[in-house]
Amino acid sequence: MAGRSAIPVLVGMMLLTGCSNTLLTKYQDMQCVANCNTPRPKVFEQPVIQTLQMFVGESGCWLVVLIGYFFRRMRSTSSKRKDDVAYEPLVRGDSEDDTARDEEEDTEGGMSTSQTLVDPTNVVAKPFVDGEEMQRERRPLTGWKISMLALPAICDILGTTLMNAGLLFVAASIYQMTRGALVLFVGLFSVIFLKRHLSGWKWASLFIVVLGVAVVGLAGALEKKDVAPSSGASGNIRSGHDGEHLMNSAILFVREAVSTAEARTAAETVIGILMIAGAQIFTATQFVLEESIMEKYSMDPIQVVGWEGTFGFSVTLLAMGILHAVIGRTAAGRGGWFDARGGFDEVFHNRTIGVTSLMIMVSIGGFNFFGLSVTRSISATARSTIDTCRTLFIWLVSLGLGWESFKWLQVIGFALLVYGTTLFNEIVQPPTLAFIRGRRRTARIQAVALGDDDEQ
Repeated sequence: MAGRSAIPVLVGMMLLTGCSNTLLTKYQDMQCVANCNTPRPKVFEQPVIQTLQMFVGESGCWLVVLIGYFFRRMRSTSSKRKDDVAYEPLVRGDSEDDTARDEEEDTEGGMSTSQTLVDPTNVVAKPFVDGEEMQRERRPLTGWKISMLALPAICDILGTTLMNAGLLFVAASIYQMTRGALVLFVGLFSVIFLKRHLSGWKWASLFIVVLGVAVVGLAGALEKKDVAPSSGASGNIRSGHDGEHLMNSAILFVREAVSTAEARTAAETVIGILMIAGAQIFTATQFVLEESIMEKYSMDPIQVVGWEGTFGFSVTLLAMGILHAVIGRTAAGRGGWFDARGGFDEVFHNRTIGVTSLMIMVSIGGFNFFGLSVTRSISATARSTIDTCRTLFIWLVSLGLGWESFKWLQVIGFALLVYGTTLFNEIVQPPTLAFIRGRRRTARIQAVALGDDDEQ
């Protein structure tokens, strides 16, 4: 667990890497790869490759595991050397049995300590005295059972690819806000599959989240409906001077290019929002599968991320080869989402796309590491609250960069999302009848006290 002084650094890095993921992916989607000087330029549209680079970033968690392993080994080696120098036996052991018994006790102690270091979550907060602890303790996830993590990795592939495809049609902030629908499906699946019980206010919070997502989607659809290409503006931009005419022509070209890139229809925006919201079904399934596995088995969370990254990378690469052979090589599929050869050519031959791909990999690996560190240092609830702040920062950065315009309807949707999520995570208390009665009673007492003061 990190010290108190390191917690602000961890939180800040989690916000920075988390915001960078979405903003860099959206920036990558805006890069022109062909026909850049025409009214309809072709931009980078490769959601499957973006999914692949996400798993490369997750696989980078093995570097942290490897560094931690070598650090622990070096520390244990140095401590053994110190013990060998300091220890000089005055009397030899009385018998071989005593020596064997001592070695056995040391080994057992070392085993328990190493298990605690590898997986601190394996230590139960309230141990049982009647011996039931051995039955409740989770078993280490080793051997062929590690392949069970391929199931949540496949769900991650489907969910991430759908979200990357939906991001092509919506703004970065709307994308991030629509992902708030995740709490709805997590709540539903936890009731259906994990047999959890949700109180009335939990269901009410899920309804508030759905309402917030709907309002955000409506804001995006209305904005796209209002956007209209200014094709008739060319007649108004005329000048007798060649320099001014050249400048006005450049302004017109930029305006038409922006309007072409921005002029997504309302139907396309709704499709993008539905793709992002539907992707949360796969993400929620991933979380439920992970929780069901981790209820029985124990593994260091960063190793779980590393294994899922490894499985996800392998399955995505295999699926890319199959889809390229079936769809990408055809005349209709060439240059599309499943054209793996064309996509990799764009990544390796476009400097901006290549650099952003590397930055996305690093930011995803960093986000997983800092997110797990925050969860261990503070709590999972604090992490979900910080993740809500990530949505706000992405919105503010998008506004500052001019990628989208300010909409009051989006503010209302974001407020509903935040309130519903915090209510579901029990960060804020619901206005129950007892709470309302207590507030009324307090107000009545204060009113009586003020009346007595006035009489005196």
